[in-house]
Amino acid sequence: MSEQTVPAAVPTVPSRLGRWWARADVRLTSLVLVLVALCVVGHLTRPDAFLTEGNISTVLRLAAAIGVVSVGMTFVITAGGIDLSVGSIVALSSVWMTTWATQSYGVGVMVLCALLVGAGCGLVNGLLVAYGSVVPFIATLAMMASARGLAERISGRQTQVVTDPAFGAVFRGDLLGVPVLIWIFAVVFAAGWVLLNRTTFGRRTLAVGGNPEAARLAGINVRRHTALVYALAGLCCAIAAIMVVARTTSGASTNGLFYELDAIAAVVIGGTLLSGGRGSMTGTLLGVLIFTTLSNVFTLNNFETDIQNIAKGAIIVLAVLVQARFRRRARAV
Repeated sequence: MSEQTVPAAVPTVPSRLGRWWARADVRLTSLVLVLVALCVVGHLTRPDAFLTEGNISTVLRLAAAIGVVSVGMTFVITAGGIDLSVGSIVALSSVWMTTWATQSYGVGVMVLCALLVGAGCGLVNGLLVAYGSVVPFIATLAMMASARGLAERISGRQTQVVTDPAFGAVFRGDLLGVPVLIWIFAVVFAAGWVLLNRTTFGRRTLAVGGNPEAARLAGINVRRHTALVYALAGLCCAIAAIMVVARTTSGASTNGLFYELDAIAAVVIGGTLLSGGRGSMTGTLLGVLIFTTLSNVFTLNNFETDIQNIAKGAIIVLAVLVQARFRRRARAV
């Protein structure tokens, strides 16, 4: 008697969607849906302005600088720390690179100066936290005040205009029809994603943030790694400072105001745990785009800045509450 084979059932559309949803990262999918919802609201409230090429370019340009800062912040928070000084480091780097003396040496020295100042400030934060046993909140709070004060001292609280036309030619142009600033953000994000997800440095960052003592017993030099993470965050601030100077053609001690709020908000919304041990670079990217789009929608509809800040603060609290709920569910399982 011949065997009869039962034909495999053809999966229906609902079952396919169910399987896809089971495999998908719920947090990232939710962020995509929120971003899409914001775009819909923006288009409905300002159909004449929101989806124009000029406005989309503006949103991406604004997202670029804070996005680069958020890449560095992702590493710091993943490692179990916090950095309140990122905005002040952006200001100090932008001021130092636009002094008359620095500009007289050309574009290369301007960029190098910014990178050294940013990385140096970040390294000081890291040394205080790792080797000085200073609480990250206090160490970076001190750097926030000191860097902003030094920026005001150097600039005399005056805006320093970039006089070298070569700087604008390099950083304010387009490459393949896309602004150079957006390319820089894309490169930094890609490098950050690879560093966090595909390298030993990233795995050590997750380990240090998850359990520093276990990481030490596993042979990781926790202190050195912590210092390097803060130095990396400072380097990202320096790159962001170059982008801010390129966008505004000037350096000022007021640059980078509230960048720490925006960066922390984007990172937390993106799914990185404030307690450390888990980080998502893709989530950070979506968080940056969500907050930038939200600010753009508010601006197009003539909302005041204070309302925008209230909304951002409320979103941060909501994100932390959601994270706490996820942790409780995970522990219960």
